[in-house]
Amino acid sequence: MTFLTNFLRSLLVTIIFSFVAPIFLVGGILLLLAVIGYMPGLQALTEASATGILHFLAIFGSGTPLRGLVTIGLTWSFVGALFDTYAYYRCQILRIDS
Repeated sequence: MTFLTNFLRSLLVTIIFSFVAPIFLVGGILLLLAVIGYMPGLQALTEASATGILHFLAIFGSGTPLRGLVTIGLTWSFVGALFDTYAYYRCQILRIDS
């Protein structure tokens, strides 16, 4: 019973962190571009970069960058859950063999 509880707890934490990681990554990049945009002469470059990132996110979100970011987050969380499930299974197999 504790194996199932530990597995579900690990899976939930992995899903949450895997969902939040791309959101923080993209948000941090956009925040960094916004801060760099205040430097003289770099406003056009940072604006073009931010626009490109928002267009990239809009591709995955049916025209909405926020929906694209959520879609990428859900995909990362699914992959994280698959990896955590595999790692837990592999740990159980190695524990049985030894």
